[in-house]
Amino acid sequence: MRFLKLLTIVALILFTISCAHKVTRVESNETPDISGKWNNTDSRLTSDEMISQSLSGAWLANYMEAKGKKPVVIVGMVTNKSHEHIEAETFMKDLERSFINTAKVGLVQSGKKREELRAEKGDQQNNASVSTMKKFGLENGADFILQGSINSIVDAFKRNKTVTYQVNLELTNIETNEIVWIGDKKISKVIKN
Repeated sequence: MRFLKLLTIVALILFTISCAHKVTRVESNETPDISGKWNNTDSRLTSDEMISQSLSGAWLANYMEAKGKKPVVIVGMVTNKSHEHIEAETFMKDLERSFINTAKVGLVQSGKKREELRAEKGDQQNNASVSTMKKFGLENGADFILQGSINSIVDAFKRNKTVTYQVNLELTNIETNEIVWIGDKKISKVIKN
């Protein structure tokens, strides 16, 4: 009986040691591609390239020539239509960051955060001093909205698989409903198991 207990304890210790894992920190711009799934490097590189593409389009020069000022953009929904879970909000934030870093367009808040800002302005109407409260009706209206989707194509045979992600984005003039720019970016990965 005592031998059985000792054997059980040794087995548990060996099992615990074998289950231990090692974590190595890496820089956020150096994400190793362990699983082959969409990751933060894919998101960052895609957003940087797509924004660069969009800002080199004729729409920007045409707008600035006609209006004499930089346009205001809002990043709308980017829908995940891929085969895996991708947090589209993270990609949308990467798009916003890329727009802001260029300083070629103005950017306004969208979605739930915009609603939160409006709720704060409403709260200030009752609770802030008149000299510091922010007024309704003074928001910058967006001239253009950026929307799109993340799609994927999977091809697998035996232990090999290729995954191609395609991000499609469209920039639309909000006033005229005219699509002024369309871009896409593809990322292909080969995964061997």
